[in-house]
Amino acid sequence: MAEQVTPHFCNDAGVPTIRIGVSEFQCMGARPPHDHPHVYLDMGSDNEIICPYCSTVYTRDPSLSPDQSEPPGCRLAD
Repeated sequence: MAEQVTPHFCNDAGVPTIRIGVSEFQCMGARPPHDHPHVYLDMGSDNEIICPYCSTVYTRDPSLSPDQSEPPGCRLAD
């Protein structure tokens, strides 16, 4: 069983780019009821990935912890 929960990020503000501190995560678009299918994204060795549903660009920022985002508040609390 997995010991680590995959973080979920949302883009309620509709910003074009969200900086995050992880490379594996799920994008849900906006918070329910305006969400899209929760899609698992893995940047691998890249520093950027685009969500195929909402076109949000996610950029990995090593200065952020796994529970942080820029702009703040884009990580959905567990």
